[in-house]
Amino acid sequence: MLRRSFAITVLSFAAALLVDASVHEYAGEKFVAKGNAFVVHGGSEGIHSSAPGLNESSAADSFIRLENVIFRRPLELSNFSSGLVHAVLFEVDDRETIGGSAYGGQRAVCCTADLAKLGVCRQGQIIHRPSADNPSWPQVFGAPFDIDMTETILHPRSIQIRKTGMYNLYFIHCDPQLKEVFVDGKTVWKNPTGYLPGRMAPLMNFYGVMSLAFVVLGIFWFSQYARFWREVLPLQNCITLVITLGMLEMALWYYDYAEFNETGVRPTGITVWAVTSGTVKRTVSRLTILIVSMGYGVVRPTLGGLTSKVLLLGGTFFVATELLELIENVGAVSDLSGKARLFFVLPVAVLDAFIILWIFTSLSSTLNKLQARRMTAKLDIYRKFTNALAVAVIVSVGWTCYELYFKSNDVYNEQWRNAWIIPAFWQVLSFSVLCVICALWAPSQNSMRYAYSSEDAFGEFDKDDTLTLIKPSRLASKDVSSLELRSAESGNGLLHGDLGEEKTA
Repeated sequence: MLRRSFAITVLSFAAALLVDASVHEYAGEKFVAKGNAFVVHGGSEGIHSSAPGLNESSAADSFIRLENVIFRRPLELSNFSSGLVHAVLFEVDDRETIGGSAYGGQRAVCCTADLAKLGVCRQGQIIHRPSADNPSWPQVFGAPFDIDMTETILHPRSIQIRKTGMYNLYFIHCDPQLKEVFVDGKTVWKNPTGYLPGRMAPLMNFYGVMSLAFVVLGIFWFSQYARFWREVLPLQNCITLVITLGMLEMALWYYDYAEFNETGVRPTGITVWAVTSGTVKRTVSRLTILIVSMGYGVVRPTLGGLTSKVLLLGGTFFVATELLELIENVGAVSDLSGKARLFFVLPVAVLDAFIILWIFTSLSSTLNKLQARRMTAKLDIYRKFTNALAVAVIVSVGWTCYELYFKSNDVYNEQWRNAWIIPAFWQVLSFSVLCVICALWAPSQNSMRYAYSSEDAFGEFDKDDTLTLIKPSRLASKDVSSLELRSAESGNGLLHGDLGEEKTA
């Protein structure tokens, strides 16, 4: 059952967030009072217009179809006939044609007594006007409850889409006696290229391209790995795992979107696997960058006492990210309020910020020590690594600001055709950073020059990176005096013994 929150009132008819499937199913969906109307949100999707040249008798390749939509009420409330229960379908540009107000007062969806006196509508009916661009829109149709009837069926129909836009469907009635009514059935929304919603359709091709990009990167990396497998570092094994997970994630996302586009129903199992593989990849990649920044496998043999802290951070990040991704991609996500979604977004943002801070703190310490020891080869590669990460962070901050600007200025989802760029950018940025790391640490015959060696241990490289748990106690002055006296006596005895031996000799 697809549920939607009504964070924006029906009075303004703000377009709701994109739902998870182009086959919208309603199972016992209850009407909710909003203003002077009772509403169920049936869906919002970006739809491209049908191919030009199609006439009314041609089979539409872009449509919204209502199938088996039934309104039901309890038996004890069936002793009266009611007004119409409406289905209202409109494009976001025509949102002002729904509802009205008398004398500049509060906007209402159902006709009020004051508006009825002005002769603009009949009291108890939904207020709507024809669109200036297309007089046949918005589409409004309904069905009444006859006396002693517990259900009424909305006549099945298919509406061809001839204008590209963000379309919204609401089920509305204005009768307070029908407050216990609920809706069953489904609607089917189709784009010319398939059942993928317009906002998501470009992502299928994007993940196809990303899959090929990971294949090319994998061919380069695995060929180098096979050639110089004797010289492989532990760090390069971690990079191999990240590349493998990336290839798996992109392939699963592409298959998920392709299946969704073909059937109109999102394959939950594949989506869960795609989300989980992506979360594992993000966790491993962040931990890999963190341990590289600490110098693991390059300037220190182990992480020492920091191993448990790194693993704890990684486990926490995985759980928080997995929950957020499952909520956003699997099942209905729009039934959560803004505060509920914030509850899942904030932990991931805080953990990301902490990891970035730890990475750059560790890099600063590692660079200082490499410079002090004049390890020029390792210092050069770490400087390049630091510069690449700094650029990635700056770009990330800039894109985050743009994303906030984009969403704050797109209240009604009118920019849905460009919305796919937001998630696609993060995938491209992550892949770019991975490519830089692969270029810097690709397996080669010189790989061992960057590996940790016993020569790196003479200065206790990681001494100040671990906490001293046992501090030496200070000796009392009395103990110091007695210790010095005993030492002196021992020394004198040794000296007298030596002199005695000399005399004997």
